[in-house]
Amino acid sequence: MTNKWIRLMILLGIIVVVSACSSDANSDNDQGNKGEGDKELTIAIDQNFVTLDPQNAGDTVSIFGTRAMYEGLVGFNEHMEIEPVLAEDYQVSDDALTYTFQLRKDVTFHDGEPFNADAVKANYERIIDEDNDLRAKRNLQYVEKLEVINEYEVAFILNQPFSAMLNKFAMVPFISPKALEDDEKDIALHPVGTGPFKFVEWNQGDSLVLEKYNDYWNAANSDAEKVTFKPVPENGSRAAMLKTGEADFVYPVPQQDIKELESNSDVVIEKTPSTIARYVSINTFKEPFNNEKVRKAMNYAVNKDAYIKVVKNGYGNILDSTMSTETQYYTKQEPYEFNLEKAKDLLTEAGYENGFEAEIWGNTSSETLQGMEFIKQQLAEIGIDVTIKSMEEGTLSDEIYTPETPKDAKVQMWYVSWSPSSGDADGATRSLFSSEYFPPNGANTAYYNNSDVNTWIHAANETSNIDEQEEIYANIQSTVYREAPWIFLATDTILSGHRINLEGVYVLPDGSVSIKNAQFK
Repeated sequence: MTNKWIRLMILLGIIVVVSACSSDANSDNDQGNKGEGDKELTIAIDQNFVTLDPQNAGDTVSIFGTRAMYEGLVGFNEHMEIEPVLAEDYQVSDDALTYTFQLRKDVTFHDGEPFNADAVKANYERIIDEDNDLRAKRNLQYVEKLEVINEYEVAFILNQPFSAMLNKFAMVPFISPKALEDDEKDIALHPVGTGPFKFVEWNQGDSLVLEKYNDYWNAANSDAEKVTFKPVPENGSRAAMLKTGEADFVYPVPQQDIKELESNSDVVIEKTPSTIARYVSINTFKEPFNNEKVRKAMNYAVNKDAYIKVVKNGYGNILDSTMSTETQYYTKQEPYEFNLEKAKDLLTEAGYENGFEAEIWGNTSSETLQGMEFIKQQLAEIGIDVTIKSMEEGTLSDEIYTPETPKDAKVQMWYVSWSPSSGDADGATRSLFSSEYFPPNGANTAYYNNSDVNTWIHAANETSNIDEQEEIYANIQSTVYREAPWIFLATDTILSGHRINLEGVYVLPDGSVSIKNAQFK
């Protein structure tokens, strides 16, 4: 092991130890706040919520926070398979242009309003309204119109076949029409849905508190009376909360604490394959990142095996495509092997033999800080001097997604992860690599633009032929991977932990936490 590697391991170790030490002190002060046998569920997560508007949530934490309070016509089970929710049944026409849903008749919103076809219509109109500029509109972009057949039956008419349409319906939650009429501007702060839990309060940066909705149509699912989500960015604090019982469920569990927690008879550790791809998004619009050789050099300069060992404590796999192995139509690519000489040669060919200065952005979680520090150390080996800029999640989201044009964007590199919440290849592709989805319209934060890829994305959406879709997505993956708009790092193994007396809370492969079946033993 070289001296440089020794210094890197020591530095990253210090980050982990300092975080753990400071968090243990905090948890000792709070120990004993939860009583044995109570029905209050506390979940410690690593990031803050950005919004509670279910039709405008883009980050995973906000999405699973709103899923506890809201529901769609269909949803996902533990294996990311589609199942009926607010619709008790549905049919798809032979030409794949009409989706007809029979609605449940026993559903009310948290404010007592009935869920029916009029509620579907009110939400549809809100989503497609250009003035609202909601993220959910992307899920309905191929819907030409909505037809109300009767009080409990609706039909969505598409203007073209769309292979992932059912998955997209699962990403469209429904808000009380009364709440929309009375309080639309505050929906992001005062949610009103049909889900198993209803909103109590949101202390931004500290906690989101929910309580059981006693008139829930599927009331037998959970016996938790109260749920508190606690954003806890420090790894050590989350691990301590799980050990002491201050938290009933923790996600993610810090990798370095797994062995100790597995030896704790009061704790259960779950390991789940994921659709989470972890990478560094590179702004291809800016110099020198608009040079493909520079981007490839950065990929060759980062040792992916070392990244998994040092930052992920061995829990993960090399990201060898644009999407995880768990995502629909995944196709393996030849990874960028660690090769400093090749990286240096590419930089020289690009005219940057002496390197350059760069900036990497990320949130405030312990693991993100570790990851950015690792990238900084690796790129320093080829003369790229990286400055780390860490921001609270809401501020970071604003900086990333509010620029109106690529020219306005200040981001150079972003240490981030992406998981298709809809579970399909379209969710792992279109918003990330289509030129139509530059911020603020989507998550193509690399500002990647390839005309063939744009055409293929549309072609994949328009065909219902599985073999054609598979071939198209294979072409997209190979092209994007070759042109390297990201530093491709790893796919996550999801590590969550819960107290032994808790069942039914789990993390889906997309990284979202489900609490609807929470049960205390």
